[in-house]
Amino acid sequence: MTNLIRPEGPEADDFRFSRRALATGVVGGLAFAGYAPAALARQAAPITTSDDGLTIEQTTYPAPDGFALPAYVARPNGDGPFPVVVVVSEIFGVHEYIRDVCRRLARAGYAAIAPAFFVRVEDPAAITDMQRVQAIVAAAGYEQVMGDVSATLDWASQQLWANGDRTGITGFCWGGKVVWQACARFAQMDAGAAWYGRLAPAATATPEQVVGGQPWPVDLAGDLKCPVIGLYGAQDRGIPLASVEAMRAALQRAGQTDSTITVYPDAPHAFHADYRDSYRAADAADGWSRLLAFFEARLKN
Repeated sequence: MTNLIRPEGPEADDFRFSRRALATGVVGGLAFAGYAPAALARQAAPITTSDDGLTIEQTTYPAPDGFALPAYVARPNGDGPFPVVVVVSEIFGVHEYIRDVCRRLARAGYAAIAPAFFVRVEDPAAITDMQRVQAIVAAAGYEQVMGDVSATLDWASQQLWANGDRTGITGFCWGGKVVWQACARFAQMDAGAAWYGRLAPAATATPEQVVGGQPWPVDLAGDLKCPVIGLYGAQDRGIPLASVEAMRAALQRAGQTDSTITVYPDAPHAFHADYRDSYRAADAADGWSRLLAFFEARLKN
């Protein structure tokens, strides 16, 4: 099992527990939970995006290892074909925040697909024990995750409503790191938007942890198959600005002039997560507008 350094940035006191009841939806034996209780703020007022005018699907498709991979899909009504965006979750899996992100993208004209990367072991969405969540996430190694992304791209390419020639990816926290990795691996990718994904090992990482987290985005700059925008917070205690600057330098050395990183001076980790205490509405809105403009240019033109 791969050792997880930490949940890709957050520390224990980034999380707030809540007694809120969980809503559930079920597909193929998998319960897609409501908002992850391990991080749900008591005062949270999450953005809620209607599914009116959208086609919502909860499906499964085969991964390379034979696993029936569950996924949540949101797309505009109609025949399409629509550009595809793979949505990669945080460590909490496909809970309501991730589903809402998919609906937001669908309202912007995309077919958004969120695979459930962690459920071979267990769905982490409804779990409040962070050590257990970390163990579940740690079991999702690089090759498995890349295989699941590949399976998602293959499945989408077979759907009449999907434009397989226009494919992007976005992800948050753990998923932000996956964005960099996937854009370095898959030639099908046309654009990536990485939200505060870890870029390099922590300064205190053990040799085992360094190896366990490979490949690190800072080492993949020269392999990127498409431009990536990174959206990071200067107050992120798990992703120091030194690693952001190292990534910028690596992109410059590799001639990746179309890939950029925006740092929000007052933003902590998970500033886009509107169900958490870390949410910063203005920075989240600015980052989302940058994502939409970037995807518009790369996936619709």
